[in-house]
Amino acid sequence: MDKYSFLNAAHTSFFAELYDRYLTNPDSIEPSWRAFFQGFDFGLESSLDELDIDTSKDGGLTKVNGQMVEVPLSLQKEFQVIRLIDGYRSRGHLFTKTNPVRERRKYSPTLDIENFGLNENDLETVFDAGSIIGLGPSKLKDIISHLERIYCDAIGVEYMYIRSPERIQWIQDWLNVNDNHPNFTAEEKKNILRKLNEAVSFESFLHTKYVGQKRFSLEGGESLIPALDVIMEKAAEAGVKQFVMGMAHRGRLNVLTNIFGKSPKDIFSEFDGKDYEETIFDGDVKYHLGWTSRRETDSGRVINMNIAPNPSHLETVSAVVEGIARAKQDRSHQENASEVLPILVHGDAAIAGQGVVYEVVQMAQLDGYRTEGTIHIVVNNQIGFTTNYLDARSSTYCTDVAKVTLSPVLHVNADDAEAVVHASIFALEYRMRYKCDVFLDLLGYRKYGHNEGDEPKFTQPVLYKAISKHKNPRDIYAEKLISEGIIDEGYPKQLEEEYKSRLEEDLLDSRKVEKTRITPFMQDEWEGFKQVTEEAMLNLVETSYDLKKLDEVAESITKLPEDKKFLRKLVRLVESRHKMYFEDNKLDWAMGELLAYASLLEEGYDVRMTGQDVERGTFSHRHAVIKTEMHEEEVVLLNEMGKNQNGTFHIYNSLLSEYGVMGFDYGYAMASPKTLTIWEAQFGDFSNGAQIVIDQYISAAEDKWKLQNGLVLFLPHGYEGQGAEHSSARMERYLQLCAKDNMFVADVTTPANMFHLLRRQMKANFRKPLVVFTPKSLLRHPKVVSTKEEMAHGSFQMLIDDETADVSKIKMLVFCTGKFYYDLLAKREELDRDDVALVRLEQLFPLPAEQMRAIMKKYKNADDVVWAQEEPRNMGAWGFLLMHLEEAKSFRVCSRRFYGAPAAGSAIRSQRRHAQVIEYVFDKTKDNTVRRTNKA
Repeated sequence: MDKYSFLNAAHTSFFAELYDRYLTNPDSIEPSWRAFFQGFDFGLESSLDELDIDTSKDGGLTKVNGQMVEVPLSLQKEFQVIRLIDGYRSRGHLFTKTNPVRERRKYSPTLDIENFGLNENDLETVFDAGSIIGLGPSKLKDIISHLERIYCDAIGVEYMYIRSPERIQWIQDWLNVNDNHPNFTAEEKKNILRKLNEAVSFESFLHTKYVGQKRFSLEGGESLIPALDVIMEKAAEAGVKQFVMGMAHRGRLNVLTNIFGKSPKDIFSEFDGKDYEETIFDGDVKYHLGWTSRRETDSGRVINMNIAPNPSHLETVSAVVEGIARAKQDRSHQENASEVLPILVHGDAAIAGQGVVYEVVQMAQLDGYRTEGTIHIVVNNQIGFTTNYLDARSSTYCTDVAKVTLSPVLHVNADDAEAVVHASIFALEYRMRYKCDVFLDLLGYRKYGHNEGDEPKFTQPVLYKAISKHKNPRDIYAEKLISEGIIDEGYPKQLEEEYKSRLEEDLLDSRKVEKTRITPFMQDEWEGFKQVTEEAMLNLVETSYDLKKLDEVAESITKLPEDKKFLRKLVRLVESRHKMYFEDNKLDWAMGELLAYASLLEEGYDVRMTGQDVERGTFSHRHAVIKTEMHEEEVVLLNEMGKNQNGTFHIYNSLLSEYGVMGFDYGYAMASPKTLTIWEAQFGDFSNGAQIVIDQYISAAEDKWKLQNGLVLFLPHGYEGQGAEHSSARMERYLQLCAKDNMFVADVTTPANMFHLLRRQMKANFRKPLVVFTPKSLLRHPKVVSTKEEMAHGSFQMLIDDETADVSKIKMLVFCTGKFYYDLLAKREELDRDDVALVRLEQLFPLPAEQMRAIMKKYKNADDVVWAQEEPRNMGAWGFLLMHLEEAKSFRVCSRRFYGAPAAGSAIRSQRRHAQVIEYVFDKTKDNTVRRTNKA
């Protein structure tokens, strides 16, 4: 007992502070004290029968390392008060007044003092524990009152799971100020009311003027507008220069007008359904469109503001926005990346239900995707379409995904405008200080159904009966300010009339204009680029590169640093690249690809590549990142080019995500047209996981939103007996999406053509997405080589003729694409057939139809024109050719039969089918009917 006898002499405030530190972060205190507190906690939580703690009038006993220690009763009580404080910090958010239209669910255990070994007799007792919450020694009733105001009023805070004691302390200090309640000036309060009035009046104006039209009203969540307003104002003061935002359609028109400064006149034109001035795109519904503007804040600072266009796949834009933000940071804000602030506005059902949110959250602290913290705001209307929140998630809160990155969450009653603004200031300050994500959950309601034409009482009659009687946040706040004497009773009406008068003027002006003009998104970044049609996409782009410069960059990327030790296999690999360039002049696929990057870097372009295992390459061919043997120090030769280094090579192995990562890189390419941005699938059809990005952005964004984008997809493709998922990149799906001028699709067969294809992507004065079906076995095929002269002096060939064919002898003309060419070539050599010409279609879209017709005219003696593909008949390029080339109807088709899966799981069966297709090509008497048989 002597060891702990000083417990009776030392000041209780010392122990209180120590115990508080123990509860927050046990590892932060000295081990013997940790053992003491563990024993005390165990005793407190155990039954009295176990005698671990024996309470009495004077004190009690607790067991520490097998030794019974006497703890004075006063100190025990201090510890119990601290546990009460910890209870409020950890669970206070469960007992808040944050729901404006429903009763909160009941939680157990409660925060009743009896649960912490305290009772009513303790309420008048002064406890030193008050010091740890900024009160100093205080009565228990005052401590509880303080805690109730901080944790259980209009703001509920979740943060105790954060593992950084420094961050927890910062949060607690912030919350302790004024009991976590705002203390705004009269002018600040009037500004909040002004923004609330704009939000409310804008919606009521539209509701009156465009009866029954969908607008996805913000009503019930109008406090989003003052929240965004204060974030932007204070972000500018904190040094933020660029603001990138993504949100779904609910409330979007309100945000566009009252935050981003889009003219209501333009929005009214969109409501009137006018045609567009331009013919090159089809446009989209008004609540999906993006916007770019510059806003001058009240402090006179100018901030560049972007809200990204978004489809009805609500959370897709989250990944896109993060990519846009990262591109801006990499390009213009490298010294202080936090000058670009991403904000994502979610719906409660979407953030809980859509998996891409989790993927995006997991990116938050990864090297390739970090954006220095995102402010997530949930406009929580407690309902998804018609689904109640109880059926929309298993988690307690829709924001529980925030715990993945240990991000703080503030749940706020959206009817309490000051609390919303107060929480928004916290969110901004936390993000700017810690460069981490933070979440705001604005708990409100949805005044109407999913859209303004729905009847919500069909599915939620009780809720909507309550909502119909509920005042809007502006009127609630106006009454508060009137009662405080800050405004008079006529002030709110005056605000509304002035704002609606301006809207009336805009409405009249809009109806004088016959057509709608869509303002390009992020036009500053796209200065000098043109929008082009299919005809221009078929034009030759100059992609040659000076041979002497090619020699120089080849030298720099084929020599390892001499002062570092590498695996012998890697040393031999790099040496072989040097030899193949400078001695053999036979450059393989990896060398052609790396030289394309090196040449672009020398010319001042940046290159970014991400995807699963891209640093080495899934098939171990790229080795763009080389690691030292002993310390795994990374060496990126493409960033060690010396005087030839005018751009930066960014390459990152991604998390195991396709949807989120492709969306991120699409956003990156959207904001950085002078960066060659590449996403590579581990195997081609893994891109299935990102189908929403492909459908809604890659194939359609230019038509819908006038957005150009140069994102490149590398999709490994080729039938090598590896089963259904590792054979086909689902070429047919991309080709089905091709229309007019929306993207490039290629399946190239030589390193030189890949070199020029990638260079074309940057050298053109326009941008289109590029889908490349890349090889697997061809990466090391002895015939898949090119010379450096072909790279330096050549250009991209959309179609490659058969240079060995004697035109007069050709009786059979075979069109094919990709790896299958080399299989057919081997068979032709085996059969010694000089009457067969093999022509490679290197670009599938836009289809070089005139070149194909010229080839058919050239081989006029060929009475058998064949389309040969290794894919099943219902897959691959055959169906696409039928739609885009009239002459294809007369082709003899050689392919696998119709199948549901791309390839057989059995390697033997797959090889047999493959051999049969090749046999069909060279012997037209063989049965290649499309009927299904019982044969394998």
